[in-house]
Formats: sequence, structure tokens, C-alpha cells
Amino acid sequence: MQRQKGVALWRQISDRIRANILAGLYDRTGMVPAETALAQEFGVNRHTVRAALAALQQEGIVRAAQGRGTMIIQRDKFDFPISRRTRFTQGIGEQARDLKGILLSSSREVATPDLIERLQLSQGDEVLRLDGVRTADGRAVSRSTMWFPAERFAGIDKTFAETGSITRALSACGVDDYLRDVTEISAVHAEPDDVAHLELTPGAIVLVTHAVNTDPEGRPIQFAVTRFPADRVQFTIRN
Repeated sequence: MQRQKGVALWRQISDRIRANILAGLYDRTGMVPAETALAQEFGVNRHTVRAALAALQQEGIVRAAQGRGTMIIQRDKFDFPISRRTRFTQGIGEQARDLKGILLSSSREVATPDLIERLQLSQGDEVLRLDGVRTADGRAVSRSTMWFPAERFAGIDKTFAETGSITRALSACGVDDYLRDVTEISAVHAEPDDVAHLELTPGAIVLVTHAVNTDPEGRPIQFAVTRFPADRVQFTIRN
């Protein structure tokens, strides 16, 4: 543990335990090691370990079992494939009965330098920004901020609000097929908006994708930053 890192020790420990759980290191017993063993492993006192386990219990990852220790709550993850034709509904559709896309807000903005580069726009061009959440069987599985060239995709926010589907919204704007050009993936701690919209606890880990989609002619049509709860979604990269 890095005591001068600027991150509380209990949070560093909860991150390590969470990572071990996600990696399946405790699958044989279904239990997190005893507090004394964790305290010895991380070189801290049991109070710090208890704080780390309490945070994981708030996230719904573990629960205390009287007289037994700390049990891991097994939850199946949704497998989200990332490929040349990445589609949320098709990717998770076979794993869930009820899929929903919810528009939180939309706005028209002047494209920033980053958006100009990613969407191949010109200085002064405008974009439509959509913020939304997707759920599967009642569980929030992603929070996205998406940008589209405003001139080409006028009204896409209304169609997404009505259908809950970006694929259908793009089709209504004349784009019946699209391809994933770039996907960048990272992992970070949940931000306040993640906590609120993805129903997480502070300190939870989210997987973040930065993605650009193009039409079949190779013209960029969408840039999206999407955040997935790491304990609910895993990625499969496909050609």
C-alpha cells in the first residue's frame, strides 16, 4: 500500500480486494479472506480492513455472514462485445429480457477542438449532445455522453427519446448501417454522476470507452464517452 499516494488506505485495499474478486481469485471458497489475514497481507490494522470491506458491502459486492466471515455476492456480468459493428441492443439483447435507453438531456453546442478532430468538422460547426443511461433487466449498465454533427442529425435526440435506441435514431436520420472505427478503454473511480445514475457507491470502479462510429463511407457520425459499472459488465473484443 502507498501511504503517500493521496488515496485513503481503506480505498486502496477495497480496490485490491474488488480486483481480486473480479479476477476470480476467491472463487474456490466464495469468501473474502479473514480480516486478520487481509490486515497482515496489506500491512494495516483490522480497522482499516473493516472500512474497506464496508465499502464493498455498500457496493453490493460482499456481505457479512454471521459466524462465517465475508461472503462474495455472485452476480452474473453482462458480456458486451466490441467489434466493427458494436450495437448495445444486439450485444446485450440475448442476455436480458428488458432493455431500455433513457435520454437524460440534450443540447446543441459549438464543437470543441477535440470534437472537430474526432468528427472531422470545421471550426464553428455545431454538434448535438445527448446524455443517456441504458438499463438491462432494471440494472443500470451504462451512462453515455454522445455527440453528433448537428446539421446531419437534426432531431436525433427526439427519436432516441422515443425509441431508446441509437441504431433506430440513426436510421431515422438516413444512416442504416455504421461501423466502429476506434474504441479506447480505461478504468477509473466512479464520479458523482456515475454514483447517481448507475446506482453505485463512491469509489466503485467504472470501465470507460471513448468510441468513434462512422457511416459505411467512413465519415464520422458519432463520438461517445460511455461508462460501465465494472461489476456488471465485461468486454469481449471481436474482429
